[in-house]
Amino acid sequence: MNSMDLVTLFVIGVTSLVSFKAFNDRYFFDRFKFNIAGIERGEQWRFFTSGVLHADLQHLFFNMFTLFFFADEVIGSFNSVKFLIIYLASMLGGSFLSYIINRNNYAYSAVGASGAVSGIIYSAILLDPSMRIYFGIPGWIFGIGYMIYSIIGMQRKADNIGHDAHIGGAITGYLITLLYDYNIILDRPFVVGAMLLPIIAVIILIKMNKV
Repeated sequence: MNSMDLVTLFVIGVTSLVSFKAFNDRYFFDRFKFNIAGIERGEQWRFFTSGVLHADLQHLFFNMFTLFFFADEVIGSFNSVKFLIIYLASMLGGSFLSYIINRNNYAYSAVGASGAVSGIIYSAILLDPSMRIYFGIPGWIFGIGYMIYSIIGMQRKADNIGHDAHIGGAITGYLITLLYDYNIILDRPFVVGAMLLPIIAVIILIKMNKV
């Protein structure tokens, strides 16, 4: 087993252990979930701790399975440390965008590694736009579609999915990846520009108070 496998399994293992603890301990779950009222009380740790909690086993499995699928591309292109930085920064980025959008709703709560995983997805796609996702879809098309789906979901608020965290995480993963390897902009300008468009759309919608 190489270091790439180990760092991915470490993240999956820690997240799974903490999530299983929360499944059986409601006080623990409520203490560490993302919650606007709690953050306003000064409990800033919720920006991070919510990313290792999940609502149920299905939620946990989907996020960790997706992470496992994309993680090796990021670790192989960079290294384990940079992977962890992108993962944790995307977790924070997802929580931060959720806070900005929902800061006036003190009842708003959320859990899940979706923001962190979204950052890894966007990073992996930038590093290898031709990678094939579900049903042979090119990675960069999947990335754009994923963002458009999240933007629509964020506007409609018709389900219990934290679409704003997905978007915040994806934006963070996108930016940090380009900071680590700015040659991507020169080598793949079309893909970088295409994946930037939904990010610009999110910024415009926030400025217009449409989300």
